[in-house]
Amino acid sequence: MFRADLMSGKRILVTGGGTGLGKAMAGRLLDLGASLVICGRRLGVCQETARELTDRHGGRVDAYGVDIRDADTVERMVADVFDGGPPLAGLVNNAAGNFICPTESLSRRGFEAIAHIVMHGTFHVTQAVGKRWIAAGWRPGSPMRSVLSIIVTWVENGGPFVVPSTMSKAAVEAMTRSLAIEWARHGIRLNAVGPGEIPTEGMSARLSPGQEPGARQREQNPMGRAGTTEELANLATFLLSDGCDWLTGQSIFMDGGLHLATGGNFYELRHWTPERWRAAREAIAAQDRKDREQRHG
Repeated sequence: MFRADLMSGKRILVTGGGTGLGKAMAGRLLDLGASLVICGRRLGVCQETARELTDRHGGRVDAYGVDIRDADTVERMVADVFDGGPPLAGLVNNAAGNFICPTESLSRRGFEAIAHIVMHGTFHVTQAVGKRWIAAGWRPGSPMRSVLSIIVTWVENGGPFVVPSTMSKAAVEAMTRSLAIEWARHGIRLNAVGPGEIPTEGMSARLSPGQEPGARQREQNPMGRAGTTEELANLATFLLSDGCDWLTGQSIFMDGGLHLATGGNFYELRHWTPERWRAAREAIAAQDRKDREQRHG
């Protein structure tokens, strides 16, 4: 689909790049010639991913262990990135958190965990990178810099049982549109992608606990399947490339048409019994424990 050197000379930061969708996008960009910086809360996981990706594709991948909820920590990381190599040409805001829960049962801590990662963290990283791009200057005709943020289809039509994510991703989409206007004169583009269900370990454990990955999509999606990481990686690559510099401030939803056909949200969970919700909470808690063990182990 793309020429082999499409992203050559571009250095790109991928948040949440150690696992799942972030890892898939990072691998595609590296394969097409980009050099990468990946970050996540689990430094060991990011370092292992960096080794895996360079063994497979060659190139350079720098890894950081960073909690993007902490603005000071983000600032130190981004300063080190700019001081330690070529300036960034792109940013992928992929780091996120989510889980299903009846909103009346949602704890304050649970709400804040999602809001701080998705809304606050995305802003912290975008501002830290953007202000350095602006300070470096830009001339018309020079390559533009690009920010790609991963959102959700639910910003279009609401997300029952995932309200913290829906609210926070809507804020990220609003940031995308606002900064696309404010920063265009500085040679900075911002776009967003809202993928439908693409099964990964973390996503499946928290949004479809107890179900076979992709089963919900096979039943409900007009295309009869879930999406693939390769499809998302290809779309992300196009948006980060120089192929359409006039494209900015846009949200592209890639979900096989589900949000058009059914709303693409979790409305069917209204039929769940208290016992089913209890089992879901236990499955999500088990995944959280596994993540903490990996982070500290």
